[in-house]
Amino acid sequence: MHHPTTAPKPDPAEPAVSAWEARTDIALTALALLFLGVYAWQVLETNPGRTLHQVLEVVLWVIWALFAADYAIRLLLARRKWRFIWRHLFDLIAVALPMVRQLRALRLITVLRVLNRRFGSGLRGRVGVYVGGTTLLIGLVASLAVLDAERHHPDASITTFGDALWWTLTTITTVGYGDRFPVTAEGRLVAAALMIGGIALIGAATGTIASWFLEKIAGAEDTDQATHSQVVAMRAELAELKAEIAALTQRSQPPP
Repeated sequence: MHHPTTAPKPDPAEPAVSAWEARTDIALTALALLFLGVYAWQVLETNPGRTLHQVLEVVLWVIWALFAADYAIRLLLARRKWRFIWRHLFDLIAVALPMVRQLRALRLITVLRVLNRRFGSGLRGRVGVYVGGTTLLIGLVASLAVLDAERHHPDASITTFGDALWWTLTTITTVGYGDRFPVTAEGRLVAAALMIGGIALIGAATGTIASWFLEKIAGAEDTDQATHSQVVAMRAELAELKAEIAALTQRSQPPP
């Protein structure tokens, strides 16, 4: 049985970049998971000591710096620099934006990009698993990011992780009750990204369900057609059998 690979597909136009990505793929995936775990610890720890907070912040910035170094190395290895920048524009934005202190939570975008590069190619064939996993990951990341951005603002309505999860659920499904909403610039950027992602995920989920129904309907039609063909064939065989019996009966009767 063939199992789809989870490694990113190589770019034949950029062999050096593809070779670098193949060598660093597992390490970057581990760093992305570590980043997500440390960031969640930092955000969800309700009363961290100053030392612990500083240590976690240093770890996060070191990992982010490694992501930035990975982008810089891939850019240096690329034969066509502008083509690489254009095709990896989102990577550049994800690396550059967190330099602004108010946008530090957007470092999680880099984590999403790395994890999608690692697992996306292997899971896209199984659309349901891919959509479900992506929804959970984006929901978790958005909840952490909006809570980190909002909870210390005096007018914030999202001050606990439960609030953040509820806001994420109503936003990603485009329901938008309005009882929880971001008031900071960073929180609103997270909301905008989540809204766009929510529409895309709902579209993918709807397409998956529609495809499943179409497959079932097509299967039922094929079954009905096969059954009809079998009935027609059986009728033809019965007609031939009746004709043979009639011929045998006629031959076996004595002449008058």
